Amino acid sequence: MLDKLLLIYRICLHIFNYLNLKNLNITHLLQQIQVVGPSSLFINLLTAFFIGMVFSLQIVKEFLYLNAIDMIGAVFTISFIRELSPVLTSIIIIGRVGSCFTAELATMCITEQIDALYMLGINPIVYLIIPRVFACLIILPVLNLLSFATSLSSSAYLCCIIYNIDPRIFFISAFSSLCFLDIIKSSLKSLIFGFLIALISCSWGLSKNMSSKDVGESTTSSVVVSLLIIFITDFILSYFMFSGVQSTLKLI
Repeated sequence: MLDKLLLIYRICLHIFNYLNLKNLNITHLLQQIQVVGPSSLFINLLTAFFIGMVFSLQIVKEFLYLNAIDMIGAVFTISFIRELSPVLTSIIIIGRVGSCFTAELATMCITEQIDALYMLGINPIVYLIIPRVFACLIILPVLNLLSFATSLSSSAYLCCIIYNIDPRIFFISAFSSLCFLDIIKSSLKSLIFGFLIALISCSWGLSKNMSSKDVGESTTSSVVVSLLIIFITDFILSYFMFSGVQSTLKLI
């Protein structure tokens, strides 16, 4: 575990040195953006679509019972933008991209490709990890907002089809509770989650792997640790970002 923490520390130092992006390999960055973004877009939107419908199916009937139709869109908007969209997007990226990063780097370790980079005078952290970290930082906030829009749209669709709720009522309620600050905080959450996912998955991949069994164990461990860290971090961020925020629910 100590070697992983030391590696995380080294990666963070290199990231701070490359914040200006001047010395970053743009070709490698674009390749990783392709892996994190377009390759994960369909599964992310599909998950968001059905999560929005399931969430609506369970919640809307209670609002109808309370005769609070005008609050449905507002409640869904706050739930999606503050919690569900950032967390669900991060979970998908962990399973789809984080595990791929770990397995790929771990395989490079056991096939001595990392040692070959050192012999060629190339820093593996700069060459392999920095582009992956920046790709996650760039793509996750975008995927988060797309997930939010998809979830809200699917909720409005289900409310209209099953419960005969006018979409205009739904979206008036939704947009009345949506504030720019919530979007900023949600994007900041995704930014932090993306950094943690890339950092953990790459660090576990470059840890000492001597066999194919170690590759599987490192991949499993990185996914489990990433999920735990995301849930813990989500609680901490939500506490400081939203615990003191005044309710934005309004009756239309």
